[in-house]
Amino acid sequence: MLGVLAMAALAHGAGRAGARPAALVATDLEVVTVTDTSAVFTWTTLSPDAGGRLLPVPAHGEVRVGPVDGPATVRYAASEPTPYHYAQVDGLEPGRRYRFEAWSEGVRAVPALTATTLLPGSPETTGEFTTPVPPPGRLLRTLALANDVHYGETVSGLVVGDFPPGFTQSPGLPPYPEVMLDALLADLRLPDRGAQRLLLAGDLTAEATPDQTRSVRARLDAWGASGVDYLAVRGNHDRPHVGADYAACAPAPADHRDCWADVFGPRQELVEHDFGGLRVLGVDTSEPDGSGGRIDRDQFDALARVLRADPDRPTLVFGHHPVTTESGLTNTAGPGFVLNAADSAALQAEYARAPGVFLHHAGHTHRTRRTRPDAACAVEFLEVASVKEYPGGYCLLRVYEGGYTVNFYKTRTPEARRWSTVTRAEYFGLLPDYTLGTFADRNHVVLRDFSGLS
Repeated sequence: MLGVLAMAALAHGAGRAGARPAALVATDLEVVTVTDTSAVFTWTTLSPDAGGRLLPVPAHGEVRVGPVDGPATVRYAASEPTPYHYAQVDGLEPGRRYRFEAWSEGVRAVPALTATTLLPGSPETTGEFTTPVPPPGRLLRTLALANDVHYGETVSGLVVGDFPPGFTQSPGLPPYPEVMLDALLADLRLPDRGAQRLLLAGDLTAEATPDQTRSVRARLDAWGASGVDYLAVRGNHDRPHVGADYAACAPAPADHRDCWADVFGPRQELVEHDFGGLRVLGVDTSEPDGSGGRIDRDQFDALARVLRADPDRPTLVFGHHPVTTESGLTNTAGPGFVLNAADSAALQAEYARAPGVFLHHAGHTHRTRRTRPDAACAVEFLEVASVKEYPGGYCLLRVYEGGYTVNFYKTRTPEARRWSTVTRAEYFGLLPDYTLGTFADRNHVVLRDFSGLS
């Protein structure tokens, strides 16, 4: 459909109840998540108003799924109409190819005109997907990887000043960072997710004011215990600031004040956590000012000591700024937006000497993407899309005895689905092409020996 125009209308429209409209449009179809036993589909239903604008309209939805060599049957049917459809189909078989169709009120859902979902061979274009075969052995650990909440932010989608046009929450609705964080936390402990740890890779706040840092910490603490259920490192938005609003916070160099330090911990301090033999390390990559990344010498030395003391131990590292040259060259802000070249090279050299490191989780770019290492290290460098806006979600990392799986999930409360759909229109409607990631970026299996984990 007219992707940009439809999303521009969504930014101003609200769902309306009533009978099925005469001209229903079912668009933005995405096969978001495919695991060994399940698949998640999302789409939007719209209808033109009297002036011809496409606005969200509630409709029932269903998904028909079947093996490619057999009939497709209804495997999901919505109990209530909605404009913002989220359909999860369970009970699939590993390693099997399926065909599918998503429908609303007799109208078949189609993908938007975005490159990501129109790539040759994508599930949205073929109407087919294959469930992966999970790694061999028992499921040992499940961790959620998330980032970029921007708690306290009021306008989403701005890059420089007031450009490009930003998006605000509709009057009377809760602030969108709260909606999206609450949706994340509500999702993680549901039986079909079962996350045992939440790793938050920075930008929990919009500008690290006293109220923002205290409020986001309170919301997290109501969900679980810091250092036990969740671990957090800061991003560039969480850095020390100057100005009267920060005067009561902890002193930091160059007349800055550090409200994050008062609530979460000192700047450039390594986070260490043992998860039943799985080593988790959180790295603060924030600079005192600016959006780029760095690792100060004391923190880097602490990281190197930990890795060298037990280089073969299974290890996951998370930090806000992406690391690789490929990430620097492919993100919209350029190489200065990621970890600086010297620290990147030194970090990857440490990874090459520590074969137990298997994954580095980053945020900052608000996209889901894997990039290639620059050194000879068997490490997956994974950027995860933001919590706060489209596609609005997190990755689940499931560790088995014989490897791990990565799957991206959108959050699914009604309020979160609405906001994610509204913010599809960011960057003049181009945001999905940048942030959703390819199907393989969002869903993949890696074979690796974790049999030593308890």
